[in-house]
Amino acid sequence: MNNDKKSIAILNAHSAFDKNSGKEALDVALIFGSYEQDVALFFQGEGVRQLMGEQNADILKYKDYLATFSALEFYDVEHIYVCATSLQQRGLTNNFHVDNVHLLNLQEFSTKLHQYQTIIRF
Repeated sequence: MNNDKKSIAILNAHSAFDKNSGKEALDVALIFGSYEQDVALFFQGEGVRQLMGEQNADILKYKDYLATFSALEFYDVEHIYVCATSLQQRGLTNNFHVDNVHLLNLQEFSTKLHQYQTIIRF
């Protein structure tokens, strides 16, 4: 990692439309990415649901921010990690609406997360 850059992990632990935390986490990732910081997104627990395809925000009367995930590559946010155990516990598959997702077991997930200087939890 470049010494001039901060390494920032953004940990998503809430589902897509739970109190706007998913949208706020994505906004923070894009902001840090625009300042060329080393940013990674981590999804664990209910947070894994944010990456699931075919969600309908209109039913819940939320603004659909999930399409914004496609902007990550333009901000050089290329590292996206998902806890495979969280997927398995929820009976979900890796049918993600985002590319470049790395599935990690619980130990790998924790190890990778703690390689970052700063962890921001949403």
